[in-house]
Amino acid sequence: MKNKILLEKLLQNILQYIEEGIHVIDSKGKTIIYNSVMSEMEGLDKEQVIGKHILDVFPTLTEETSTLLKVLRTGKMIEEYKQSYLNLKGKKVSSINTTLPIINNGKVLGAIEIARNMTKVSQLSEQIINLRQKLNRNYNINKKNEKKHYTFDNLIGQNKKFLKAIAFARRAAQTSSSVLIYGETGTGKELFAQSIHYESRRKEKPFIAQNCAAIPETLLESILFGTSKGSFTGAVDRPGLFEQASGGTLFLDEINSMSLPLQAKLLRVLQEGYIRRIGGLKDIPVDVRIIAATNEDPLEAIKKGILRKDLYYRINVINIKIPPLRKRKDDIPLLIKYFINYYNEKLNKDVWMMSEELLKAFMNYGWPGNVRELQNFIESAMNMIFDEHVIKKEHLPYNVEELILNGNNKNINRDSRYDKVNDLSEYLANIEKEIILNHLIKNDYNITKTSKNLGISRQNLQYKLKKYRLI
Repeated sequence: MKNKILLEKLLQNILQYIEEGIHVIDSKGKTIIYNSVMSEMEGLDKEQVIGKHILDVFPTLTEETSTLLKVLRTGKMIEEYKQSYLNLKGKKVSSINTTLPIINNGKVLGAIEIARNMTKVSQLSEQIINLRQKLNRNYNINKKNEKKHYTFDNLIGQNKKFLKAIAFARRAAQTSSSVLIYGETGTGKELFAQSIHYESRRKEKPFIAQNCAAIPETLLESILFGTSKGSFTGAVDRPGLFEQASGGTLFLDEINSMSLPLQAKLLRVLQEGYIRRIGGLKDIPVDVRIIAATNEDPLEAIKKGILRKDLYYRINVINIKIPPLRKRKDDIPLLIKYFINYYNEKLNKDVWMMSEELLKAFMNYGWPGNVRELQNFIESAMNMIFDEHVIKKEHLPYNVEELILNGNNKNINRDSRYDKVNDLSEYLANIEKEIILNHLIKNDYNITKTSKNLGISRQNLQYKLKKYRLI
């Protein structure tokens, strides 16, 4: 008995230092462990909860609505259950809970609930959805004040590969099939998506773009599908982007960063033509065209395990590959001319051309940031011009001038360490493995923290950990 009490106290102390809320009940429904995170979330002191039956502490719950009691009764896990409620201090709390039975020799001895506090994420989600709704309500009110959109006229270039991509996009505009665009960051994927939309029969309906890598996973799900009042306490009826884009186009950029479970839900929408709001029971028909984009080769993403193969085949009805700027350097003079004219009007300048020296440097540069990088360089230079008519190297910021002019000279800053590198892919893989291992050790092998530090998704990190046999 003493050992049991000692063990419970030890567990209670350990669980005070983890980020999730922990609530454990015994076979009679009485609380035996309740950590400080859960205490803060629910507005209760531990003394008010420990040793008492859960229904005595939470009188608004029942045998059916309490996830802990339900798991205790059924012996089945409830995974990733989303709920919003007012705690006993009147504060609205949103959480995602996983509840598991504690089983020994086939007998259910209790249940444990692990809760993640998603209150701030939920509040941010509501703000974003509200802003989206306001934008869409004003969509057809005043066309003169409508946000500028892009058409095929804004796609500048004569390169054969680039013209082929445009030709595919023009054909896509004549259908309602799903489209997958593959292009590196800065190549203009959203320009292509908007061009397709505004030349299609859906052009009078909304075009909504969402970068899947820009926001947390739980926030993305509620933004896409919306929330419903009724199934969990405190939820409100809010349409998601699928409903807001009704009749129009939803552009999902960097879809390869979306989690696999959310990809599965997206696949179901594409296959069945309806969505279900978070917390809702009603299936809502949607008429939305999906244009998805990825910034890495989708087949490589499938191999890495970060893109579902079935989703790829479903959205890859029409495939458009945008070549990077380094593969279409013959378009650089055209793009320079276009951006000079654009910023002449915007900045009230009178620039005619770029110097031959600088143009040559631009033609030799690798452009890792693609067209977006080129545009930024032109804008920066033209802001430094006053009474002159030619962009010269001295108009570029110092760091850009060094990057473009000196970065093209192979003899500058040559590092002899790389002379013995015979297999580039193996060399880079070893560097990547070392970086990941260092971050893992730094974060005590916490996968979530490590993936955030490295700026990659959990799924991508898990793939790399298995690849390099670090787990």
